[in-house]
Amino acid sequence: MSDNNKTDLQRAREYFGNDMFATKVAGIEITEVGDKYAKLELDLDERHYNAMGEVMGGVCFTMSDFAFAVASNFDQSPCVTLGSQAMFLSRVKGKHLICEARCLKDGRHTCFYEMKVTDELGTAVAVVSVEGYRVGLQK
Repeated sequence: MSDNNKTDLQRAREYFGNDMFATKVAGIEITEVGDKYAKLELDLDERHYNAMGEVMGGVCFTMSDFAFAVASNFDQSPCVTLGSQAMFLSRVKGKHLICEARCLKDGRHTCFYEMKVTDELGTAVAVVSVEGYRVGLQK
């Protein structure tokens, strides 16, 4: 990782560290940032499981929502979610989740991102699509 990327990662962690639910309650960590891209990781523990002993869907959705926030807002105009859709593909088999957010289209006011959640074993766990809206843009 270059010094510029390290600086970007540090800046992203500092700024999004104020997202208390994702970072403090859930324990999600930003591990990479780039142009309209983010990678987040999470070590699973007892707080992430439901009564059936499976990782709650909300954990994957929270990771995806946070990944969208980082990828769509870091060093860009403010962006909020207009709508999202989560598709759960498989149960989590490992103990560590990885979520990558990538921009599919970035228009003047709206953008579309896709987040993919996997575990450390390579299991495709979920795919989340988000339509975002850039707020505060001049007309």
